[in-house]
Amino acid sequence: MPKSKDTDSRKLLRRLKAVMAEEAQGQERLDRIVDLVADSMRTDVCSIYLNRDADTLELCATRGLNADAVHVTRMRLGEGLVGRVARRRVSINTANAPATRGFRYMPETGEEVFSAFLGVPVQRLGERLGVLVVQSREAREYSEDEVYALEVVAMVLAEMTELGAFVGEGEALRPRHAQQVLLRGVTGQEGSAEGVVHLHDPRVVITNPVSDDPEGELVRLREAVDALRLSVDKMLTQASGDREQTEVIEAFRMFAYSRSWLRRMEDDIDAGLTAEAAVEKEQTAARARMRDADPYLRDRLADLDDLSNRLLRMLTGQGRDSVALPDNAVLVARNIGPGELLEYGRKLRGVVLEEGSVGSHAAVVARAWAIPLVLQAEGITTEALSGDPILVDGDQGVVHLRPDDMVTAAFREKLAMQEQAQQRYASIRDTECVTADGHRIEMMMNAGLIADLPSLAGSGAEGVGLFRTELQFLTRNTVPKRGQLVEIYKRVLDAARGLPVTFRTLDIGSDKVLPYMKPTEEPNPALGWRAIRVGLDRPGVMRMQLQALLRAADGRPSRIMFPFIAQMEEFIEARDLLVRQVEREAALGHAVPSDLKIGAMLETPSLAFAPGRFFEAADFISIGGNDLKQFFFAADRENERVRKRYDTLNVSFLSLIAQIVARCEAAGTPVSFCGEDAGRPVEALCFAAMGLRCLSMRPASIGPVKHILLRSNLAEVRDVIEASREAGEQSARPAIMEYLRSR
Repeated sequence: MPKSKDTDSRKLLRRLKAVMAEEAQGQERLDRIVDLVADSMRTDVCSIYLNRDADTLELCATRGLNADAVHVTRMRLGEGLVGRVARRRVSINTANAPATRGFRYMPETGEEVFSAFLGVPVQRLGERLGVLVVQSREAREYSEDEVYALEVVAMVLAEMTELGAFVGEGEALRPRHAQQVLLRGVTGQEGSAEGVVHLHDPRVVITNPVSDDPEGELVRLREAVDALRLSVDKMLTQASGDREQTEVIEAFRMFAYSRSWLRRMEDDIDAGLTAEAAVEKEQTAARARMRDADPYLRDRLADLDDLSNRLLRMLTGQGRDSVALPDNAVLVARNIGPGELLEYGRKLRGVVLEEGSVGSHAAVVARAWAIPLVLQAEGITTEALSGDPILVDGDQGVVHLRPDDMVTAAFREKLAMQEQAQQRYASIRDTECVTADGHRIEMMMNAGLIADLPSLAGSGAEGVGLFRTELQFLTRNTVPKRGQLVEIYKRVLDAARGLPVTFRTLDIGSDKVLPYMKPTEEPNPALGWRAIRVGLDRPGVMRMQLQALLRAADGRPSRIMFPFIAQMEEFIEARDLLVRQVEREAALGHAVPSDLKIGAMLETPSLAFAPGRFFEAADFISIGGNDLKQFFFAADRENERVRKRYDTLNVSFLSLIAQIVARCEAAGTPVSFCGEDAGRPVEALCFAAMGLRCLSMRPASIGPVKHILLRSNLAEVRDVIEASREAGEQSARPAIMEYLRSR
C-alpha cells in the first residue's frame, strides 16, 4: 500500500461513497465493501462482523473466508480475537494470529491459513456495532497507515449501520431501532405512563460521512471551532468573580483551544471525512478512553465529550431545539439536572434515565410532579429515537421501547384499572381520615415547588408536612437573594390558603450538591458534611434563609424544622439561631409570626435515644423515614445491591418507630412520619398501628393510603405485628399481607 494515508484513505473513501450511493440491498452493499477494502489494501481477507445482539457478533460479509460461514459464524464478546476487539473497543494488530493470546479457531471459516490479523472496532459514541477485520497469509504487522485507513472505513461503516444501510437476511442485519426492546432499571418514582420518546440530547444524524471537498470541510470545521471558542470565552466572562466556576470553565476552555484535538480532526478530514464525521470520530475515541480512565481523567474526557456535542450541533444544526416536545412526551436522557428538568415543566408523561440515583435531584423533582421515573435503564439513550413509542412502568422499574400490540394492550388495561382506582379515591377526598376503630389520622403532602401547591386542594391533604426549600437553591447558578426567597415562600403560604406549611431549612450535601458550591470529596457523603452540619458551620446562608421565612410569614403562623439532627445540641443551637432572628426582625419593625413552631427531623437512630429534654424542647418532630431506614439497616439507599434487602416492616424497625412515638407522647410533642414509605398503603397502615397520627406523602398517594386506613382496625393490625415479633419473625409483612387478604 502507498505510504500517504491522506491520499490512500481519500481514494478508498471516495470508492466507498460510490458504494453507499448505489441502489443495493444491505447484504449486497456489505459484499461490495469487503471486496473494495480487500482490493484497496491488497490483503487476502476482509470481513465484517456486526452485533447480532448486545452480547453476540455475527459474520455478515467476507472476502477470503469460506462464504458458507456468513450468518453462521457467531461469537460472544471477548471470544477470539474478533470478540476481544469488540469487548475492549481497541484494535488488535498481530503478525501471528494463532499464537496471539485469546485466539480461537473457527473451523467453518477456513481461516487457519491466514497469519496476519488486524481488527478494528466499528463503534459510534461508545456503542458497539461490530468489528472490521483484514487478514493475510503473509506473517506481518499492518502499517500505521493501514491501521488508520481501516479505522476511517470503520467510522463510515458505523454511520451507515446507524442509517440502516445494511438491512437484510440474518439476525445481525435486522433493521436497527425497529424491534421491541425491554429495559430493566430502578424505580425512581412509582406510576405508569404511555407516550413517545423525547431525547434530551437528540442523537446527531450524519447522513454523509464522506467528503469530496477536503478544503471546504476544513473551512467549515475551523469556523465552527472559532464559534465554539467564542462561546466558551463568553461563559468565562460571565463567570468572573466566581472562583470555583471560573476554574471549571478554564479547564473546559483548555480543551476548546487544544491544538492536538483540532489537528486530529483536520487529519481525519484530509483522509476524506466530512467535518461532522471527523468530530464524531474523535468523540468516539474519547468515549472509548473514558471507560477505563481514572475518575479525574474521566471528568476531563467528559468535558471533551461536551465540547464535541456542542461542535456537532453547530455543524449540523441538529440539537435539543430541533425536535418539538410532543404532548405525550416521555423524557429520555443519560442524566439530567433539576434545572434542566424543571425547564420541561409538568407536561412530561414520564422520565427514563440511563444513570441517576433514587436520591438525585431529578428524582426529587419527578416525585414532586408525581410522574413515573425509571433510573439506570442501561442502553436507553442508544436504543431510543425521538418519537419511538414507549411504556414506562415505574412500579416495576421496567421500560418497554417500541412494544408490540400485545404488550401495549396489557399495559393500557393496567392504566385503565389505575384510573378507575383514582376515581374511587376522588370520592373520599373530603372525607375525614378516621380508622374503623376511631383513630383520627392527619394526611399531609410533601412539596418542593410552588407548582406543587395546586395539588393541595385536589389531593385532600390537610396541609404541607414537608416543603423542601433546597430546590430553589439547586436550580440556580448563584445563591438566591433574600428578597427572592421571601417572594417564593410568601407565594407558597398564599397558595396554601391558611393550611399549615412546614418549611424544612436547606438540606444540601450528600447527593444534593449546589451548582455554585465546590464539591467536598468525602469517603461517605451520606454520613458527612450535610444539612444542619453545613448550616451551623456556615451560618450566613442559614441566617438569610431564616430571615426570608420569617418575613414571608408576614405575621401569619409559621412552622420551620431543621434537617438531619443527630444530637440534642445541634437542635438547641439551630433553635437559638432562629430565635435570635425573630428578635432581630422585631427590632427592625418587621412583623413576626403570630405562632412560631420550631421542629426537628429525626433521621438518625441516635436522636431516638436523645435526652428527654430534646423531645420537650422541640415543638414537633418529623420522622425522616428515608434516611432513618438507611442508617438503621446500614444500607445505602443509592446502592441497589443492598437497598432492597431491608424491609420497612421489619419488626425491629417498627419497634423503633413505636419507641419514638412513645417518647414524643410522654413529652407531649406531636410527631409525624415523612418519606416514601408513608405513601405506601400497607406501610402507612403499620405506621398508624405503631401510634403515628400524622403522615406526609406525595399528593397522589393520599387517596390510596386514606382508602386502606378508613377500612382498617389499628388495634387488630398492631396485634398482628406483635404476634410476628413474639413468634421470632424478622418481618411482619407476611403476616400483615395474610391478614389483609383474609379481610
